Amino acid sequence: MPYIETTSNVSIPGRKEQVIKDRMGDAIEKIPGKTESWLMLSFRDNAAMYFKGTDAPCAICQVKLFGGSATEEDYAALTEALTDILREELDIDSDRIYVTYEEIGFWGWNGGNL
Repeated sequence: MPYIETTSNVSIPGRKEQVIKDRMGDAIEKIPGKTESWLMLSFRDNAAMYFKGTDAPCAICQVKLFGGSATEEDYAALTEALTDILREELDIDSDRIYVTYEEIGFWGWNGGNL
């Protein structure tokens, strides 16, 4: 039950959003047991964002995961993949991208909690 929210101060045109969606769907498999079939994504583009004192292109991916089965190496692999995706697709420098993680103990779905 992963969820990735990507916020950036650059525009993400529909075609580019689809490519990013597809690539993130592949990338989530770096976390054992996580697949695109359960992945929820959201994108916020053109956000008012400043990083290192400037409004140069930047982004943050906030990753939320149900359970706590991922290792530090799994998270490192996903961070690398998400950073590469945003760098390659949106031309954002790697040092202007944050990726955060939150493991959720209770996750509601289909009218109940898992």
